Amino acid sequence: MKTAFIGHRQIFSKTLPQRLIEAIKAEIKNGCFSFAMGTHGEFDRLALQSCRKLRNEYPELQIEVVLTSLHTIQKRNEWDSTPYSDVSTVLYDIEEAHFKQRITLSNRKMIDTCDVLICYVDENAYRSGAKTAMRYAKSKGLRIINLYDEKDKPFYATDV
Repeated sequence: MKTAFIGHRQIFSKTLPQRLIEAIKAEIKNGCFSFAMGTHGEFDRLALQSCRKLRNEYPELQIEVVLTSLHTIQKRNEWDSTPYSDVSTVLYDIEEAHFKQRITLSNRKMIDTCDVLICYVDENAYRSGAKTAMRYAKSKGLRIINLYDEKDKPFYATDV
């Protein structure tokens, strides 16, 4: 069993980190110890950070980071560290694709290898790669856990 993470580049929620930890723990209790995420937004970084944190409690956790280009793991100088040295990395055969299509293609290939999608997707967003990926996951029959809450919008107000 494997779980993927897909979400918007920007996060406007202070409660999302805790909701994400709870969702990952629930998947671990369901028997999932393999998690995959990309590298292109705040939700991806939060998913990686959360999985790394939970690996202290669950050392058998397998973390896979899906790259869209090798430049994300290349050291720029001798003081630079390799950002994913403690996890597995995957680079799908997408280098022939236009750079703007690489994230979409990587998301699809990652979803094709998973059973569950934990996402942070505003389904009312006009155009969104995360929304497109979530719809693709639904069409493939993945179980979807969407952590987005209408209160996460930056201008949400209950007093209006």
